[in-house]
Amino acid sequence: MVVGFCGSGSMAAAMARGWKGEFEQMLFSDSGSGRAAELAAELGGEAVSNAEMGERADLVVLAVKPAKLEDVASDLARAKVVLSLLGATSLEKVAAAMPTAETHRVMPNVAVEVRRGVLCLSGPPSPVVREKLAVLGHLVELPDSEFDAATAVMGCAPAYLALAVEAIADAGAADGLDPELARELVVETTVGTAELLRLRHPADVRRAVASPGGSTEAGLEALEQQGAREAFAAAVRASLERMRG
Repeated sequence: MVVGFCGSGSMAAAMARGWKGEFEQMLFSDSGSGRAAELAAELGGEAVSNAEMGERADLVVLAVKPAKLEDVASDLARAKVVLSLLGATSLEKVAAAMPTAETHRVMPNVAVEVRRGVLCLSGPPSPVVREKLAVLGHLVELPDSEFDAATAVMGCAPAYLALAVEAIADAGAADGLDPELARELVVETTVGTAELLRLRHPADVRRAVASPGGSTEAGLEALEQQGAREAFAAAVRASLERMRG
């Protein structure tokens, strides 16, 4: 099976790295940035034109700027199955631009690179498509109408969580910890906490760590005083506003 990436930006690259070894061949294209050739060299694929990709690929990941949809649709006219990563672009619009292809809308986050991502999917996939997407992480099927909200939560959240990790590690380093050690401690704590949160509600985890009158409680009070909860909520709202124009 051959997969093609029409567009070779960060998200396409993350998916391609996560899929390494899953396909017989990987094809890449770009609009002149040179990223297609770089990814092809890194992953053992091939840089091609959009038209050639449409001819050869069994599955095309559409990862261009939303405004380029109409431009690339004619080149990909012979594409069989298309997974659209186009933000704020409905599945209906993609299907109208590529009427002969089986189309789906997919929104992954960057952890697909290590096969621990979250992928939101709209459009009933074939068993093969579902199997390939499931390799990359946790697959959630949603109606197209919920994609913006889901993207603001799972697509943008890795950046917000990374900022929190960075801030906590920097504070530890400021008090004398080796910066790399501080980052290691926070990263591994984050990994373990994520697994715990699969089983327990976030509020329960907070209560389990924050003993009355203890240091964690003092830290949580400081976060509330600084408006941390509202800041995260504001980030989600800002992402939604930008997506919706």
